Amino acid sequence: MLFPVAVLLIAMGYAGFIYARDSMQAQWRESTILMLQQTAHRIDMRLSRPKEWIKMFYKTSGKNHVDHHVQQWVIDQLQNLEGVDNVELMWMSGPADDLPHNIDRQRQVQPKGKGRQMPEIRMHEEAPMPFHGGHITKITAPRYNSARKRETISLISDLLDGGERKIGRLEVRVRTDYLFEDIEESVFWQSTRAYLVDAYGNVIQSTTGEEHKQLFDPEDPFELRTMYAMRSLNYGTVFGPGNPPARVSGFYQLEEAPWTLVMIAPGAQILNPIVRFKWYYLVSSLFFIGVILVLIRWMTGRTVLAIKNLSKAAKKVARGNYGDPLPVKSDDEVGELTLSFNSMVQQLEERIRLKEALNLAMEVQQNLLPKESLKIGNLEIAGHSNYCDETGGDYYDFFQYPELGENRVGIAIGDVVGHGVAAALLMTTARALLRMRITKSGSLAETISDVNQHLCFDTIEDGNFMTLFLMLIDAGKNKIKWVRAGHDPAIVYDMATDTFKELKGEGMALGIECNKSFQEYEYTDWSDGQIILLGTDGIWETENPEKERFGIKRVQEIMRLGRDDTAQQILEKIIDETTEFRKSEKQNDDITLVVIKMT
Repeated sequence: MLFPVAVLLIAMGYAGFIYARDSMQAQWRESTILMLQQTAHRIDMRLSRPKEWIKMFYKTSGKNHVDHHVQQWVIDQLQNLEGVDNVELMWMSGPADDLPHNIDRQRQVQPKGKGRQMPEIRMHEEAPMPFHGGHITKITAPRYNSARKRETISLISDLLDGGERKIGRLEVRVRTDYLFEDIEESVFWQSTRAYLVDAYGNVIQSTTGEEHKQLFDPEDPFELRTMYAMRSLNYGTVFGPGNPPARVSGFYQLEEAPWTLVMIAPGAQILNPIVRFKWYYLVSSLFFIGVILVLIRWMTGRTVLAIKNLSKAAKKVARGNYGDPLPVKSDDEVGELTLSFNSMVQQLEERIRLKEALNLAMEVQQNLLPKESLKIGNLEIAGHSNYCDETGGDYYDFFQYPELGENRVGIAIGDVVGHGVAAALLMTTARALLRMRITKSGSLAETISDVNQHLCFDTIEDGNFMTLFLMLIDAGKNKIKWVRAGHDPAIVYDMATDTFKELKGEGMALGIECNKSFQEYEYTDWSDGQIILLGTDGIWETENPEKERFGIKRVQEIMRLGRDDTAQQILEKIIDETTEFRKSEKQNDDITLVVIKMT
């Protein structure tokens, strides 16, 4: 039990860790992208300031002499901007289209610093400057100037006249280290490396101070993944292999230049909170899982111990040693189970004693029935009784007393209503009364009347009764006398004519009416080869699983087919056929059968 619980808890803990780790990584990605966005925005702002002054220089173009002084003031402001290295204003001396080779030697170049001289723009009233009335075509993308001693980027604007001819160029150079000044002061960037790269991976500026011509190594899968991500997305993050990853990167594209701000940092350092969380989570999870397992073991240990005690007690009960009731030590399910077990053992002990008593009663009742078949001259008599419970209410008996006369035998078969102990007691009483009365003088009708009168004393209160068929056979004279007290008629099979007849007669069941008089009947056609069958209704009312009854017709057919068999063989065939017919269906009533055959 503990193993699957431990596995389940570990699986749940691992799933919770994965969810928490992914959430923390997602938060780190968002915060990193936000930091990159803020830094990129500052770089864009520093690039946009010179652009705004260049646009203002364009707006000052005109035809009066005042514009000349305003333009000088704009260029002065450009020169004084923070991060601007120098400003160059160049005019073409001829109509050629190639600007670099047609630059007037009067171009003004003013380095930034004290003692510098402001650029002078010469104006003539007779011939105003060509740019008067012209405009600026565009401001080119920042260009990296690595040939200079101080690394700069250039913002270049072409100057056109009214005829759309190129007449000059304004170039502003901005230091690249100026773009990264605030970055190196940030706590975030002190633990990472920041690069400003173009679309091809060329490094414009970095915080490492190292000389980098190319950021992305073609043989480094992590750097290639970062480059591919930059080309497809405006911003994002990339994790390297490992857990934590060996390196992580983030990037954000600038708006004022075709460059991208890239950060690369060791994964263990930048994701240190996640790494610490992993170890804290692992230690705490193992601790709580251990506590849970100990609690489960403690709780289940008590339950297991109680169940073991119940198992030991059950084994003792199986050996017949019931012992004392088990102590109830708790009010939970185990306590209820112990109470139920004690109650079960007590009832089981009572049932076992009752079972033993019933077995003894069954043995006594079976001893009251004839133990073997009877043969008198050429007369064969066989009987059998099969109870559905330990004891039953069916009854058959053979009487061979001197008081009955020579070659005479009495046969009785009866059926008490119901079955079980009560029916067995009533059957035993009727048997004793009948055996006592049949030895006295008087006809069979008088015998049955006396038995009925005495039996009513026991049945008048509870309403029990029994049917009885009493027969007296005179083997010397081949005569049969009988009295029928509510029982099924006897079946007679004559082999000579292959016919069946019944020994019927009127008569009420015993135990119903105390002063009832019974009538005696006589059968004088008894001859050799005839077969008489006495039975209870449990034979023909036997049902199979399809609820079909065995019926009297099947009994008669067995008698016909077994006409050459002995009485015992005919009886056994009928019993076997009913058992086979019943199949798996439970026997619901007692079965009693007597077969008489004249050989």
